[in-house]
Amino acid sequence: MVRLLFEMARFYAPSTIFIDEIDCLASQRGSSGEHEASRRVKSELLVQMDGVGGASDDSGERKSVTVLAATNFPWDLDEALRRRLEKRIYIPLPEAADVQALLQINLKTVSLESGVELQLLAQRMAGYSGADVTNVCRDAAMMPMRRRIKGLKREEIKNLNEKVEDLPVSQADLEEAFARVSSSVSPDDIAKHKSWMAEFGSS
Repeated sequence: MVRLLFEMARFYAPSTIFIDEIDCLASQRGSSGEHEASRRVKSELLVQMDGVGGASDDSGERKSVTVLAATNFPWDLDEALRRRLEKRIYIPLPEAADVQALLQINLKTVSLESGVELQLLAQRMAGYSGADVTNVCRDAAMMPMRRRIKGLKREEIKNLNEKVEDLPVSQADLEEAFARVSSSVSPDDIAKHKSWMAEFGSS
């Protein structure tokens, strides 16, 4: 399947292969308990990466195949694969303006009360990842529903009007969700990433 993936990419070149969480697929070889099938997948991936520079069409014109990968644990990658990924770029946590944009994206289908200040909330979310911001929004979006069904019996909940989903989210809901959802990234995590990038990163 790995070989077929790369053959298809070359056939449809120019193309991009994106592998998310690549550390799950290509961790260090030779580790204790490594399954033979896992080792073979890694070996095939390395072989295919060697010939990924491009593909030629019928006219002999060179077409590019790009491999893009993402991981939160770059230090777990196999060394041979790390060398084949020529550019290694650190994506930092979102800044306040980015967090505000993420809040707006996650809440675009949610009714908000007038006066909700996403900018003020975003400025207090330093150190939050994109996933953390999503969790805050998801939790806040559920607050009006939790208030609506509080104290109701099961049958009463089942018979609720469909329009309860339009209950607006307030600033207090967002603040409560923010207080309940902590950042999943610690200063030690960031320091470890920066240390790895200082040794293996690319500008």
